Amino acid sequence: MSITQTFYDNLATQYDKLFQDWQSTTREQAVILNRIFQENGFDTTAQVLDCACGIGTQAIGLASLGYRVTASDISDGELAEAQKRAAANNVQLAFHHADFCALSEVFSQSFDVIICMDNALPHMLSSEALASAISSIADRLVPGGLFVASIRDYDALLAEKPPYSPPYIHKTDKGQRVSFQTWVWNGDRYKLTQYIIDDEETLQISKFDCEYRATRRQEITDLLLCSGFGCVEWKFPQETGFYQPVVVAKK
Repeated sequence: MSITQTFYDNLATQYDKLFQDWQSTTREQAVILNRIFQENGFDTTAQVLDCACGIGTQAIGLASLGYRVTASDISDGELAEAQKRAAANNVQLAFHHADFCALSEVFSQSFDVIICMDNALPHMLSSEALASAISSIADRLVPGGLFVASIRDYDALLAEKPPYSPPYIHKTDKGQRVSFQTWVWNGDRYKLTQYIIDDEETLQISKFDCEYRATRRQEITDLLLCSGFGCVEWKFPQETGFYQPVVVAKK
């Protein structure tokens, strides 16, 4: 099992603690994605694949708006959590265990829209692995299909290579939750430790380890163009309202 699978399997039941209100976040992000889809000619009749669905943050929100959503991930722990949350939200999604570097091994059909949000692509720790992922995604899109992904602003982060991320402090009726990350850099790669301090009814401290490659936007743009996308555009938080830069590419 890869470090990425282990990271998300272990984090799955606590992932929602990274948000002030996970339920509200699903609605807010669905509105943002819906606007991007509509700006590019897609509506709720589109067949959508969330190829890094996690616990369903985007997939469940989009399904609630009426989209036909298929959700996949490499983490069985996150898929199990996403299925519970989909049921609790009374939405129907098809869930599959799939590596987004090899989508054709699981999916024979093509999709109108594929999304890959929340910094999933930088789990690819080499340019070759990233190229494989983007080629796999392009292969499962219909001609004219849309790819939407988000990553951290590594163009800015690589200038300073900070050793940690600012903490999120979420006040609750029972106390507070604090989450932050420490980063140990090695070239353009970094080992990340996610800490979650849950100081509500009882104090609980959790930590989860993973690794990323700080991927510049131009590298992703070049790979998308080489994989058959004719139009690639980056949108930033001040424009979209999403917390990370978003790439929008049309095949």
